[in-house]
Amino acid sequence: MSGRPWMIYGANGYTGRLVAERAQGQGLFPVLAGRDESKVRPLAEKLGLPWKAFGLSSAVEAAQGIKDVDLVLHCAGPFSATSRPMVDACLKTGTHYLDITGEIDVFESIFAREAEAQKAGSVLMPGVGFDVVPSDCLAATLKEALPDATDLDLAFQGLGKASPGTTKTAVEGLPQGGKARRGGKIVKVPPAYKVREAPLGGRMRTLVSIPWGDVSTAYYSTGIANITTYIPMPKLAITAMKFSRPFLPLLGLEPVQNFLKKIVEKRIHGPTAEDRASGRVYLWGEARNAAGRKVSAALDVPEGYDFTVSAALACAERVLAGEVPPGCWTPSKAFGADFVTRIPGTKMDVQG
Repeated sequence: MSGRPWMIYGANGYTGRLVAERAQGQGLFPVLAGRDESKVRPLAEKLGLPWKAFGLSSAVEAAQGIKDVDLVLHCAGPFSATSRPMVDACLKTGTHYLDITGEIDVFESIFAREAEAQKAGSVLMPGVGFDVVPSDCLAATLKEALPDATDLDLAFQGLGKASPGTTKTAVEGLPQGGKARRGGKIVKVPPAYKVREAPLGGRMRTLVSIPWGDVSTAYYSTGIANITTYIPMPKLAITAMKFSRPFLPLLGLEPVQNFLKKIVEKRIHGPTAEDRASGRVYLWGEARNAAGRKVSAALDVPEGYDFTVSAALACAERVLAGEVPPGCWTPSKAFGADFVTRIPGTKMDVQG
């Protein structure tokens, strides 16, 4: 990188550790940081990297921890709890902020701070991992192919095992049901709000709508007013999603949430090195205009966590190099729709 000091916060978590190990392997020297010295320090000493331990209980505490770095790559989720104090600290110190969130509400809260970011001289770029680099670039590619698009569908398949942090975030989102963008606004929709067929991963699949980060980010990247995100799912499971609708409030009760998160801590460990090396993720998107014209594209990328490491480091490198002016950015707005194709092992196919 440019030699400027930067930090990985949450370096002792599943994804943060992967990023730290890859950075060290590439001859980089980020400061590794997190809340717990007993977890951060051994990792830093093993990798021969500097470290800090500080919490995010307030922006003042966080600002003190990041005051000597130019950029923070924030990897400590759930970001619903950790993003705000770290963004506040970055705006206070003029530090660039990148994270690997996929949470719609977190994206929206950050993009609302454009004026603050410009005044502070900070780049705020959430979603620099699998959430949402490939799908964001796919959306921007479709917008370029169909500039007057009014509707956008995005789908992905093949994520495999999830990390503990990602699973806890999913647990938090269960009681919220679905979300989509309609008329430029994010609206709540029932689980399994929409079902459609589309080619994904080499064959036609049944897709069901889910709340995914692009419901937020793709709008800022493309301006397309109507956005729905999907994953493939068996029809029986889709039926179960529809039957779950009356019970969603129960999933938000604190005892239920605590119970589910304890199960996650005991049983979820994330993909192995072999899983990451062999996995692939397939994405598909379709843009439509008012006249009924359609443009679709397919994207094939490495396993999600492996992709996150590569994309996050590439984004950090370019921000540190001064390629992005202060403000709030999506990856495709900052680096172009073709940015994803520069990540090793990625293939794009656009069909008019």
